[in-house]
Amino acid sequence: MEALDWKILEIIQDGFPLEERPYAALGRRLGVSEDIAFEHVENLRKSGVIRRLGGIYDSRRLGYISRLCAGVVPEGNLDSFAVAVDKISSITHNYIRSHAYNVWFTVIARSEAEIQETVRGLEAETTLRDAHVLSASRMFKINTVMKAATNVTDQIADKPVSDKLDSKGADPFVPNTKDRRRINTLSKDIPHTLTPFSDLGIDISEIRGDLDLRIMRRFGAVLRHQQAGFDANAMVCFSVKDADWAGKALADNSHVSHCYERAPFEGFPYNVYAMFHATCAEDLHAAVDGMVALLGNPDHAVLTSLKELKKTSFVYFDA
Repeated sequence: MEALDWKILEIIQDGFPLEERPYAALGRRLGVSEDIAFEHVENLRKSGVIRRLGGIYDSRRLGYISRLCAGVVPEGNLDSFAVAVDKISSITHNYIRSHAYNVWFTVIARSEAEIQETVRGLEAETTLRDAHVLSASRMFKINTVMKAATNVTDQIADKPVSDKLDSKGADPFVPNTKDRRRINTLSKDIPHTLTPFSDLGIDISEIRGDLDLRIMRRFGAVLRHQQAGFDANAMVCFSVKDADWAGKALADNSHVSHCYERAPFEGFPYNVYAMFHATCAEDLHAAVDGMVALLGNPDHAVLTSLKELKKTSFVYFDA
């Protein structure tokens, strides 16, 4: 990608201009015309680097829960499993990883019962077996911004957070009909036009209000990591006694985009999960090895992302 493309991505991942003519505002910041800014963003969308431009909402504040699920699917049945998962809108991510538990997918729904129903339905319909639904007891890092890598430590703009994943803290947001329509619309891709917000009929002040209320984590571009140059990815799981210290240390690592504490389960004795990203396998291994050493060489498993079967954004309040 051109240097201008990376400058654009670093801005619009978490700071897409909330103005009537956002590309004019972006152009002013970059010292280029509105048309050039728009053309570059459009090219990034068409090439697949940008998967979506829109709102990234806090599912918990909107009354939804998210669960990571792990299971086993025989290698010869992975294609049919992927087809079945593609039909389920509540499953947003689905990966094959290098472990005996070879399929890992994310389900978002209104209740634990709905999630269990989805997973048990997959077990009945496909060859998925030994499936586990994993809740997160603590979130150490989320919502990071991928950056152009000028060296092995300059990969991801850090936005660590420390947050209990329960009902404490911020009050749940109870949307009215107008809120539901706006959130539903902004959960999708905004129009490919110079005036996307007016074309949607959405008042920009309401978008800023969602950010102020923290029901929206950010408004901007969601990237496809591989197309953006981050070809090496792995979920690294650690078995540590002090999950709090380990989680915070991992959150400080520039290669880590997400980090959670989860309960171990039979056959998988790990309690801290971290997603590592790098531009090449060598950098990925170096980053993982460095963190393993920093954490005191705990028992750990490196689950390399072998294939992305599905990656979509959840659409809230869909009919």
